[in-house]
Amino acid sequence: MCSLQKQSILFFLVLAFANSLIAQNGNHSTFYYQRVSLFEKLPTSNEDIIFLGNSITNGGEWAELLNDKRIKNRGISGDVCTGVLDRLHSIVAGEPAKIFLLIGINDLGRGSMPDSVVHKTGEIIELIQKESPNTSIYIQSILPVNELFGMFKGHTQHKDIIKPLNNKLKCLANKKGVEFIDLYSHFVTPGTSNLDPLYTNDGLHLMGEGYIKWTEILKPYIYD
Repeated sequence: MCSLQKQSILFFLVLAFANSLIAQNGNHSTFYYQRVSLFEKLPTSNEDIIFLGNSITNGGEWAELLNDKRIKNRGISGDVCTGVLDRLHSIVAGEPAKIFLLIGINDLGRGSMPDSVVHKTGEIIELIQKESPNTSIYIQSILPVNELFGMFKGHTQHKDIIKPLNNKLKCLANKKGVEFIDLYSHFVTPGTSNLDPLYTNDGLHLMGEGYIKWTEILKPYIYD
């Protein structure tokens, strides 16, 4: 084997080892840590209305949609319940007026059981109530998904368990004394468990029409 080949092999072995160390030292994606580092630098106050969740929340221009500068987007693409728990300190530090949470579909996509999603959502609620007792908490139901687009199969294969999971989340919200918002029934194709194709182009994420509809559903809770 020539010297150049040996050097190339050694380089890739070192690179693989370095990447392995990075993966071991972080529990989440690089994008997650990028977003969290930004959130920690941004000012917060008790007037804030926080939208907290994964890519579905991340994708909404909420302050523009609602024409309200108090609304702050704290969604992170790919996030899961544990990810929300791990970064919640920067969310509750300003003791926001309201938090709207939508989380759980990525947990299912990674193989978590519905009861695990409910349990961890309960932990999120409890931590907010402990650290920011004056914050009003709104648990939003997990949206339906649609496997007909042939994308995000790890998520869409669980479409039939989302509605029963939402029922459990509603019971949890009632138990914890927080508000539950049913998004699911507004986005599902009647008579199925599929996300209405009018609102998506990949079976998981929302198009503009979806965000407009979501905004209309939330207005009574934001401005109650």
